[in-house]
Amino acid sequence: MQERVLSIQGIKRLPYYLKFLKELKVNGVAYVPASAIADSLNIYEVQVRKDLAAISRQPGKPRVGFTVNALIEDIEHFLGYDNPNSAVLVGAGHLGQALMNYSELENHGLNIAAVFDVSPDLIGKSIRGVQVYALEELVNICRERNIEVGIITTPVGCAQEVCDKLVEGGVKAIWNFAHIYLHVPSRILVQNEDMAVSYALLSNHLANPMQEILTEE
Repeated sequence: MQERVLSIQGIKRLPYYLKFLKELKVNGVAYVPASAIADSLNIYEVQVRKDLAAISRQPGKPRVGFTVNALIEDIEHFLGYDNPNSAVLVGAGHLGQALMNYSELENHGLNIAAVFDVSPDLIGKSIRGVQVYALEELVNICRERNIEVGIITTPVGCAQEVCDKLVEGGVKAIWNFAHIYLHVPSRILVQNEDMAVSYALLSNHLANPMQEILTEE
């Protein structure tokens, strides 16, 4: 069955569905109606049905809902969690090491194969069993290991240079934690994680509590 298009907001909801479904599985629940998923996240049932219709290979059954195990598999397949991706992380400072210690990345199919930094105090050492290399080795190691994802946790001043090296090394996607707009070829996907932007949304909401918030489906 050909997978239908799901909106960006819909894709963002899928990890929350998955977390809820895995909790049900642990508790021995075999079936779940869309209404229960909707109630768990405080969203409309029709939205849940729309999301699941776009990614589920097995439609829900009348009166019992979706098979929990099958729906978990469908979501993990749609998100690519069942097809592990190799990544490198550039910037082994506090943020970089925090990401390395976040075990959910590996659980979601992201395997950090190498870390890079410019600090002589870090180069040659290991973080969670992953070796830290000199930045000069980034391009060659990305090519040799067919790395698909690059994670940037460097200071702003060197982020674009690191980005260029990742592109030269053949990565297909970049997860950017540096507070800078990166220039990349159109074939490269960049996902920015900017805490300043996130806080701006929170701050604006607090400053304008009566303002209507518009969201995409």
